[in-house]
Amino acid sequence: MPLRAHLRELRRRLTLIAVGLVVGTVVGWFFYDPVFQLLQRPILDVAARRGDTVSLNFQGVATAFDVQIKVSLFLGVLGTSPWWMYQLWAFITPGLTRRERGYAVGFIAAGVPLFLSGAALAFWALPNAVRLLTDFAPAETTNWVDAQLYLSFVMRIVLAFGVGFLLPVVMVALNFAGLVRARAWLAGWRWAVVIAFTFAAVATPTPDAISMIVVAIPICVLFFVAIGVCHLHDRRLDRRLVAQGLPRLDGTMPGEDADALGGGAAPGTA
Repeated sequence: MPLRAHLRELRRRLTLIAVGLVVGTVVGWFFYDPVFQLLQRPILDVAARRGDTVSLNFQGVATAFDVQIKVSLFLGVLGTSPWWMYQLWAFITPGLTRRERGYAVGFIAAGVPLFLSGAALAFWALPNAVRLLTDFAPAETTNWVDAQLYLSFVMRIVLAFGVGFLLPVVMVALNFAGLVRARAWLAGWRWAVVIAFTFAAVATPTPDAISMIVVAIPICVLFFVAIGVCHLHDRRLDRRLVAQGLPRLDGTMPGEDADALGGGAAPGTA
C-alpha cells in the first residue's frame, strides 16, 4: 500500500475506535455508581483501619460530573477492548497473507483476556498501594483525597497493567507482520526482565517484595511464551521458503549457518 493509502486506513481505524469508545462510554455511564463504590473501597478500608477521616473530596461544583465522565470513559476502554484491539490488528493485516489475516481471531482471543487479567491484577495491587501512600499522613490529621486525582491515579494503574499484559500479543503481531524475528526478541531478554521488574516496582509502591514479584513474574513468563510463538512462526515460514527454493527469512540458504555468515537478520528486519 502507498503511504497515502496507509494514512487513510489509519484514519479510518482510529475513527472506528473513537466511535466504539463513545458507545462504550455511554453504556459505562449507567454503571457508574457500583464501579465508583468499587474504586473508592480502598480509601474506605484505610479509613476503617486507621480509625480517622480518610475520604474522597469533590472540590468543585462540576467535579462530580467530570469524575463520572472519566469513570464512564474508563469503563468504555475496558468494555470495548475487543473492538479496538481488532481495529489495531486490522490496520496491519494489509501486510499479511490471507492465511495470516485469519489469525485475527486468535489475536483477539489472546489479547482480551490478557488485557483484562492485567487490569484485575492492578485491582489486586491497588489496596496495598493506597494503604502505603496514605500512611505517610501524620497522626491525628484529616486526609481529604481529591477525587479526580485519586481516580486518575487508579485508572492509570489499571490501564498500565492491562497494556503491559498486552506486550506478548504486540510481539507476536510484529513477528507475524515480518518486522521482528524471534531471535531479535530473545536477544533483548535481559532488558525485558529489567523493565518488567522496574515496571512492577513503580506500579506497586509497597515495601514488601512479594507484590512486585507477583506482578513481574507473569509479565516475564508471557514475554518468553511470546518468543516461543514467534520462533514457531519463523520456523514454519523458513520451511515454506526452503520448499520453494528460496532463502530463509534471515537470507541464508539450506545448509548455511546464519551466524557464521553474519546474517542474523534479514535486510529490513529488526
